[in-house]
Amino acid sequence: MPGYNSLGLENCPKVFTISSGKGGVGKTTFALNISYALCERNEVLLFDADLGLANVDVLLGLSPKFHIGDVLAGRCQLEEVVLTGPRGLKILPASSGIVKLTNLSESQKMMLLDSFDRLTTGLDYVFLDTAAGISENVLYFNLASHERILICTPEPTALTDVYALIKVLFKYHYIKRFHLVVNMIKRPSQALEIYRQLLRVVEKFLGSISLNFLGGIPADRRVSEAIRAQVPLLELFPNSPASQAIREIALEIANMKTDKLEGGLQFFGRKIMGVCA
Repeated sequence: MPGYNSLGLENCPKVFTISSGKGGVGKTTFALNISYALCERNEVLLFDADLGLANVDVLLGLSPKFHIGDVLAGRCQLEEVVLTGPRGLKILPASSGIVKLTNLSESQKMMLLDSFDRLTTGLDYVFLDTAAGISENVLYFNLASHERILICTPEPTALTDVYALIKVLFKYHYIKRFHLVVNMIKRPSQALEIYRQLLRVVEKFLGSISLNFLGGIPADRRVSEAIRAQVPLLELFPNSPASQAIREIALEIANMKTDKLEGGLQFFGRKIMGVCA
């Protein structure tokens, strides 16, 4: 691709948001374990982008000294917030119970952009685990990424809400490329059935959108056991059905062709201008 090397884009990480229309679908557990799977051979950062209700550090039993609110208040640098999790996974924790962080101002977004320019050097993947729903922050982080992974379950409400998120991102922000993971399935064929059901609705009402099926994850009692133990599922129960499904999805992500010139990229816009190291 002409000009690719001159822009330095090959040295930028692939940036994925992981979002859902509603809570309770296992989004953060998936984000943690997919990051853990990929950091076996890559440098990976997992950013807890649910800025008001942090969960990633809780899933790992970590006790952050600082959080994003401290960065925005000028009390520390973003690099000081980053924790090291299992297998060398880098964790950027958010805060919990700070309402003002649920709706970032433009100046705060710019401050994070500057900080991320420094932080992402040398990384292969960045995963942004957003809040559920269609809040301003959720939309912003989805616009900032190269790829968008949506998590739903077979519940009708989860399907309806993930469609609402696709609709808002497409109609108001012109995002056309999405990936779907169906969690907590009861039989292997159920994930593909849910995907086809959502695809039919998307094609009928929204038209030209790319909705890629990444896979399904079976309901697995080992997931809740790993959460209680505060250890990644793939580490504690590497051979469980859910772990095997997540590794297959990780392989799909590793083989994914990502166009780093595509999308809003507000977070990493400065790299597009050639600042990426």
